[in-house]
Amino acid sequence: MEIVYWHWLVLGILLVILEIVVPSFTILWFGLGAVVVGVLLWLVPQLPIVGQLLVWMLASGGFALFWFKYLKPRMVDKTLAGLSREAAIGESGRVIKLPVEHGRGVVRFTTPLLGADEWEFICDQTLSLGDRVFVKEFSGNTLVVVKLD
Repeated sequence: MEIVYWHWLVLGILLVILEIVVPSFTILWFGLGAVVVGVLLWLVPQLPIVGQLLVWMLASGGFALFWFKYLKPRMVDKTLAGLSREAAIGESGRVIKLPVEHGRGVVRFTTPLLGADEWEFICDQTLSLGDRVFVKEFSGNTLVVVKLD
């Protein structure tokens, strides 16, 4: 039996469809590699089976390497935005504006906390500019903080 270009295209499409059922996000790259071989075989019909398999392995490996090495790491969200309030408790920041009588101060975090890097706060302790505080609780949209020793 001779393998023709549409065999590779069908294999590629089946593997891509299988990715929908098996959400590993690795089968997709083998399917795309098979599609590449199908297109190449359509352009160069005399390509031997060893060459077809070699192109399939290289294309699939190249797609997978490109995904895992370059694209996937860039898609990781490095902020705490969207996390629950419980994930924010215990985070530390620096006081940039002191609370005034019956007012609130402002604390800045090095990484955004729930989508913002500056938050209003209330504190029972006496604070100075630049003091490090950590989040003890939330009171509405205001943080309740405690001074770090």
